[in-house]
Amino acid sequence: MRALLIDDERLARAELRRLLAAHAEVEIVGEAVNAADALAQIGALRPELIFLDVQMPGGSGFDLLAALDTAPKVIFTTAFDQYAIRAFEVSALDYLPKPIQAARLAAALHRAGAGQGRPQSPAAAPGWDKIFIKDGERCWFVGLEQIRLFESEGNYTRVYFDGERPLMLRSLSQLEEKLDPARFFRTSRRHIVNLDFVRRVRPGEAGGLDLLLPDELAVEVSRRRAAQFKSLAGM
Repeated sequence: MRALLIDDERLARAELRRLLAAHAEVEIVGEAVNAADALAQIGALRPELIFLDVQMPGGSGFDLLAALDTAPKVIFTTAFDQYAIRAFEVSALDYLPKPIQAARLAAALHRAGAGQGRPQSPAAAPGWDKIFIKDGERCWFVGLEQIRLFESEGNYTRVYFDGERPLMLRSLSQLEEKLDPARFFRTSRRHIVNLDFVRRVRPGEAGGLDLLLPDELAVEVSRRRAAQFKSLAGM
């Protein structure tokens, strides 16, 4: 598993390197000292896992995750328990309080899936399947398979999943570029729907269609896109 270490403290990165040396299944592909540096390295190196400090100069670990279109697996490494515990509880992320204990690191790597299957090269690595959403003080780390609908609200997008509807600072067009077109269909200028959640299709207005999702959500497919949907759905 390809890993990136993100921490502004050189000694903290060195200690984590020492501990990770006992785990041959983890390949450290780089180090970053702040959020901006990490953002560039994640784009270039495409790590499968990042070890992320919470408080860093110029932007927190949460700020970094919110700036990513999609994120690799995340293990927080921090001396500030209150932030890490909030991230773990709200976003189901793992965290390692400093000083990091070898046993806790091993358990975190197991949860991250390290060692389960042979390592892959960056070219062969699977696409990331989670996005990080930060709306005010709340954070989520959500699998794309959980998301049933993206709804445009200007430069923001409302994300529907598991009874939650937070806003993320991404336009619908930005998200569309990253999503699998075989699963996520752009129904109109306002919506992208996860086809796995479509329960029923009915005729809509002006030659369009209405897609009915759980919780009585109805999503309009424009007339221009209705033919494309019918072809995709084999109708």
